[in-house]
Amino acid sequence: MAYLNKQERDSLLDELRGKRFARCQRILTLKDDKVRLTYYRNVQEVDRWMTRYVLPTLGVQATLVEKLELKGATKNYTLTEIIIEPTADNRL
Repeated sequence: MAYLNKQERDSLLDELRGKRFARCQRILTLKDDKVRLTYYRNVQEVDRWMTRYVLPTLGVQATLVEKLELKGATKNYTLTEIIIEPTADNRL
């Protein structure tokens, strides 16, 4: 399968936009047989929990950014941003 160009990456972003975190994970894992989870709910910036998937066959990496809300003893993650970027090999 060929690498995704800018327009195809934008359509993938539109497909993921508005969906819940678990649904986005499912869509990404079904897109590529060689999908790889790079990190899961990793805090790299204050109040931004990031999960990244690399889809090497498509030449794309997708980052799901969440915000954590604590309500008593309950943790509630809310998907706030989706970032779709080309991998280093993808020059399209």
